[in-house]
Amino acid sequence: MGQKTIIPFGPQHPVLPEPIHLDLVVEDEVVLEAVPQIGFIHRGLERLVRTKDYNQFIYVAERICGICAFGHSMGYAETIEKLMGVEIPKRAEYLRVIWHELSRIHSHILWLGLAADAFGHEALFMHCWRLRERVLDLFEKTTGGRVIFSVVKVGGVNRDIDRGTLDEFVRVLEGIKDEYNQICNAFLKDPSVYNRTAGVGVIPTEDALGLSMVGPFARASNVNYDVRMLGNGAYGDLSDFKLITSENCDCYARMEVRAAEVVQSIEIIEELAAKIPDGDIAVPVKGAPADGAEACNSLEQPRGECYYFAKGNGTKNLERMRMRTPTSQNLAGMAVALKGCDIADVNMIVLTIDPCISCTER
Repeated sequence: MGQKTIIPFGPQHPVLPEPIHLDLVVEDEVVLEAVPQIGFIHRGLERLVRTKDYNQFIYVAERICGICAFGHSMGYAETIEKLMGVEIPKRAEYLRVIWHELSRIHSHILWLGLAADAFGHEALFMHCWRLRERVLDLFEKTTGGRVIFSVVKVGGVNRDIDRGTLDEFVRVLEGIKDEYNQICNAFLKDPSVYNRTAGVGVIPTEDALGLSMVGPFARASNVNYDVRMLGNGAYGDLSDFKLITSENCDCYARMEVRAAEVVQSIEIIEELAAKIPDGDIAVPVKGAPADGAEACNSLEQPRGECYYFAKGNGTKNLERMRMRTPTSQNLAGMAVALKGCDIADVNMIVLTIDPCISCTER
């Protein structure tokens, strides 16, 4: 029997551009336990609701994470609208979902590029980020930003998208779909990728449910849950929304689920672009949330369900704003996935979970 050793993994390491520290308890080359340590970049953003009014705070919420920026502004705005009983125009709902699904595409393509780079496929990494640039170009053309968009407001959105630009969305995304499928075939059908990920980091469905895992991480363990299937906003007008799941429960399954979700998001955008109604893009919002009023909201971020909670105090500054991000839900699952793996597999398991430490350490 070998001697147990604790190996510090991070917080500065090549797997992620964000700081996460793991204490790996190892015996020989096997990880017996992984203990996550977070808190290196805690920014206290939730506390700022007491110094910024509810309209100003939307720009703070958007800066929780650069990759999930649009989703956080959308989730926050929907929560305040519930808190104040505001119903936004149908066209604004469609525009929000189109941008949100575009955000999911750029997040997943970014992740695939990082995964390719971890395997040593540098050319594939560059191809993934080349496609992602075309997605960011669409964001820049319609919002003016490539990372922070500032296009959502309480009551609707700040900018409209005309029919010609929506048609351009469809043309660009169709081109991306063809190239993306070629990239996925090159990556997912590579024997070295399959051998490194199949059967590694397995989390059975029962464990995934018990750990309350969310997002592609959970759906790769055959958990049939996606907030989008509840039909909130424009999602309720989709003709057919099918969950993308896998029964394999391993690292390879997580890669397959994310790869398929990009194509699904393109199809969602195409359908909503064809069905978007005419009308206003915002309604005026006046007053302040009532003292003691509370509201909650869930949104399917690229990494999974994000839960928002808001409490008013009778002024324009909220009493409380809370975001429970998907990575904070999935850290326990990550620790379970790492248990029993080889040290050489730690990097790949962490990447297939796709943690966002910026979101977690608000």
